[in-house]
Amino acid sequence: MAIATASPRMHGMSLGPADLAASRGMKTTRVGGGHPDYVVLGDAKPGAVRERFPQDLWHYTVAKMVDACAAAAIKPFYGPFGDFADPEGCEAQFRNAFLMGCVGAWTLHPSQVPIAKRVFSPNPAEVAFARKILEAMPDGSGAVMIDAKMQDDATWKQAKVMIDLARLVAAKDPELAAQYRL
Repeated sequence: MAIATASPRMHGMSLGPADLAASRGMKTTRVGGGHPDYVVLGDAKPGAVRERFPQDLWHYTVAKMVDACAAAAIKPFYGPFGDFADPEGCEAQFRNAFLMGCVGAWTLHPSQVPIAKRVFSPNPAEVAFARKILEAMPDGSGAVMIDAKMQDDATWKQAKVMIDLARLVAAKDPELAAQYRL
């Protein structure tokens, strides 16, 4: 089964949705992204049209890949999004992968490069909040209230992930470095 490929050169693993779909015998010809028929139906109400809620074909597999990469100390990358005419869908799929722990994604078309750059760079507001957490708890112990929300060692670790990523991005992007103020 072609779930992902690893390359010693990139020290990471990448999900190939089309290869995975073929290996699993999935009934789709899409390359990444959702499928209009992969839905959950809302409750049936007499005389009403049932609501349809789209689901993510790749959620479980991306999560498993991210977990495997964390265990092996390698970087997870999302695979390509094949519909070049759907930048909104591309951004949503890339953002889901970013939030789940992927550090980047394949791009198949030049129009996807700025989407990937934007999505896989932490939001400056998130970086600012992460900085507040680290400043309030320099050694990562204890608990503090910030903006009326409790922060503890677990959120300190999350903040550290965000700041570490922001530093990597800032080292290559002066515009984001200025926004991150690290």
